[in-house]
Amino acid sequence: MFKFLSSDPVHNPTASSTADTEVKTTTCYMCACRCGIRVHLRDGQVRYIDGNPDHPLNKGVICAKGSSGIMKQVSPARLTQPLLRKPGSERGEGVFEPISWERAFDILETRLSHLRATDPKKFALFTGRDQMQALTGLFARQFGTPNYAAHGGFCSVNMATGMIYSVGGSFWEFGGPDLDHAKLFVMIGTAEDHHSNPMKMALGKFKRAGGRFISINPVRTGYSAIADEWIPIRPGTDGALFMALLHELIAHDLVDRPFLQRFTNAPQLVVLDEGEREGLFAFDSAAGVPGDGRNPHNKLAWDLTSGRAVQAYPEGVEEGRSLALEGHYTLPDGTRVAPAFQLLRERVSQHTPEWAEAITGIAAERIRQLAREMGETALHQAFELPIPWTDAWGKQHPTTQARPVAFHAMRGLAAHSNGFQTVRSLAVLMSVLGTIDAPGGFRHKAPYPRHIVPNYRAFNDPDMIKPNTPLNAAPLGFPANPEELAVHADGTPLRIDHAFSWEHPLSAHGLMHNVITNAVRGDPYKIDTLLIFMANMAWNSTMNTMEVRKKLNARGEDGEYLIPFLVVCDAFQSETVAFADLVLPDTTYLERHDVMSMLDRPISEFDGPVDSVRVPVVEPTGECKPFQEVLIELASRLKFPVFTNEDGSRKFKDYPDFVVNFQAQPGVGFLMGWRGKDGTQHLRGEPNPNQWEMYAKNNCVFQHHMPKDQQYMRNWNRPYLDFAKEKGWRQKNDPVQLAIYSDTLQTFRLAAQGKSKGRQPPDHLRERIATYFDPLPFWYEPLENACVDTQQFPLAAITQRPMAMYHSWDSQNAWLRQIHSHNYLHVNPVTAKAAGVEDGGWAWVTSAWGELRCMVRHSDAVEPGTVWTWNAIGKASGAWQLAPGADESRKGFLLNHLITEELPFAGGQISNSDPVTGQAGWYDVRVNLRPAQPEEPAASFPQVRTVPSVPGLLRSGRRVMTHILSKKP
Repeated sequence: MFKFLSSDPVHNPTASSTADTEVKTTTCYMCACRCGIRVHLRDGQVRYIDGNPDHPLNKGVICAKGSSGIMKQVSPARLTQPLLRKPGSERGEGVFEPISWERAFDILETRLSHLRATDPKKFALFTGRDQMQALTGLFARQFGTPNYAAHGGFCSVNMATGMIYSVGGSFWEFGGPDLDHAKLFVMIGTAEDHHSNPMKMALGKFKRAGGRFISINPVRTGYSAIADEWIPIRPGTDGALFMALLHELIAHDLVDRPFLQRFTNAPQLVVLDEGEREGLFAFDSAAGVPGDGRNPHNKLAWDLTSGRAVQAYPEGVEEGRSLALEGHYTLPDGTRVAPAFQLLRERVSQHTPEWAEAITGIAAERIRQLAREMGETALHQAFELPIPWTDAWGKQHPTTQARPVAFHAMRGLAAHSNGFQTVRSLAVLMSVLGTIDAPGGFRHKAPYPRHIVPNYRAFNDPDMIKPNTPLNAAPLGFPANPEELAVHADGTPLRIDHAFSWEHPLSAHGLMHNVITNAVRGDPYKIDTLLIFMANMAWNSTMNTMEVRKKLNARGEDGEYLIPFLVVCDAFQSETVAFADLVLPDTTYLERHDVMSMLDRPISEFDGPVDSVRVPVVEPTGECKPFQEVLIELASRLKFPVFTNEDGSRKFKDYPDFVVNFQAQPGVGFLMGWRGKDGTQHLRGEPNPNQWEMYAKNNCVFQHHMPKDQQYMRNWNRPYLDFAKEKGWRQKNDPVQLAIYSDTLQTFRLAAQGKSKGRQPPDHLRERIATYFDPLPFWYEPLENACVDTQQFPLAAITQRPMAMYHSWDSQNAWLRQIHSHNYLHVNPVTAKAAGVEDGGWAWVTSAWGELRCMVRHSDAVEPGTVWTWNAIGKASGAWQLAPGADESRKGFLLNHLITEELPFAGGQISNSDPVTGQAGWYDVRVNLRPAQPEEPAASFPQVRTVPSVPGLLRSGRRVMTHILSKKP
């Protein structure tokens, strides 16, 4: 028995540490990296977690979060039984009574079956950092509601959409930097936990091989701390830097011309004459309909050899052609045209390094040097790999051209209201250097690259929202033109979050941060039931936290809640649990089945597709049920067509059965390994009843290595394109032409200008669409800057996730709390001293939208015009079973209190988000700083009332210590 304050050793150091130990493999979920782990158990209890050396992603490496999963398993904040808010109690009070799962299912079945039979859109399902969107999206589609989204809208949809609409893939799961072949690596706007273990491993190898690492970031932490050079930049100005770099590269002809001519739309001719084709690509009317985002064919280029316009493909890639990248031309019918690259050249001509210096704070000469370093490394230090390959038009290339400049970027670029065009400018920068899917550059990961635009449109037909009827398309997707928007005939939004409307047309991931405010306002209509999974919307997952908490508790004139029924599914007592009407206790990642699927977000490597699973290594705690099982049960009870047989009986016994037997198309399911009746087929084949067992026997991962001739240049690689279509990853095997110029964006601009037929935006949104849907990248100030006095609020304020914690998940973790029990505001000493704030002192931070009190740390590792803090360490008193006086609530704080979820617009309000994608503008807030007075409390502000414990929590810290320490080997 563990003796408190005893000097007796807690274990016998001479005894075997492996006796009676069972080891099981599964996949980590302490962040989104999804590393392979080994879980060591004794007497059925988790004793130790380490990295799995046989896993292709992390190869045995594990981080502080991953090794601390044991403390998540025994967290005193674990919810263990379904809970129903007690009659007469208020939301937010956290007063519940335990109920059975059967009653919970009955409540949900009764309520949801009524909504589905009457008005399906009154049910909304919004999920946080889950990794099973193929299932949750399918559930919403089968229910018949368009009101579904995942976390991407407040995370990094600008990164995903900006790059996918430009190069067919994106950083993170879908692609990344090839550091094995790079000589120069430039990391921009990336916090220290993005791609965590694989990035740390790759960086170590890269630096040992002599690679040069440059970090461009307002803050020097994490990866940036080991960079050869740190270039501080003002938040929200990265796009200006990229435009100046493009100016320098183009002006000095440091561009990959052959690449641009053959593999991008740079030589394609853009119509310059005013009218309904203005700014779109010219086409040959005799060859059929004009090309567009869905069908990128029938576009013209100017052949310098023959002095005439030719079909860009396939005629333009014939031997002997020389497609113009510059110049102005006239077609036989008198139409004035110019290559897209000429328009890019004209666009960046005024964006000099001096122009960018005034915006970014980076010296003009350093910008020139950086451009020269990028261009010369990509072009003059290039090399070839002895890998022959065949392009989409049949040309055989004897070698594969390397362009050894790699980039990586994430939320620092994405989480701004100008993030889409910033990411577009980075994608164009990488493209003009020829780095896309080239050795040493940006490389895709299967199932990417997608088409530009991907062949997945979002649901958009109001007439298809019918009782007891599934939608005819998935709720989320990629619009290619205004006709694919989810709007009514009058232009009003179809969805509660206004995603895919004229307010945010390309919102591929939805706008989770808009849901509560819009639902309370009844804009565009009222909903009945909101189900939130794994998202802390009453705390760190929302802007303007205190107002959102009020809205969750808001009532109408009739005294009823404006959101009538709120269901929260979580594994822990988060701040949001207190506001729920019904609480569903989820399992941890060690207690359930999960899939990281090719239908969703796989863990693919550059050399081929990889998917992985989680398998239970311990039994569920208490009465916890995996949310996946809850959805399968509800789908079966509600008799969704996909989940039931013709006679109405349920089709799938449980979630593992669903994963094995569900097929998105013949032979294509959630998992690609060990398919076929006998498990001998891979990638595609009929269901295998023993598929889970095969994954469990093989480290919970399946990896396929593609032939060398398919591993590069996949946008145009004929064998790869055919292979990807055959395996069901692509609908077509057409090549993917990189979009230096986006005709998709131009279709929205033409509608806003009233120059095109078809759907038109509401008048108050015309100027907004015409401004921001520019087919060429450009930089503009974050939208908040136009709404506040930047002289009064001179500092930019941003957050980062620390390496040791992920969102709000880990402040209840006994081990990780020893690393971060509270946070500080980090301020450059020059800035802090000018404000009169001492190192370690208390200070007030004020924005136009709110104020907070926190402790300050001086740091030279932050740009002088920026202040920053760790995200989500500050907690509400009593939440997560932390003591009411815990550091997290008394010293910790949230920057969210300073951020507004809406900005004034056209006499009303509009989401504080990117106008193209709806990405939340988390990093746009402007603040000022002043010292707190000595007589003020030494505690953070604002504070909320202490959250009471709910029934069924594990609670006891002593029980946790006993679990870990009581048994000696």
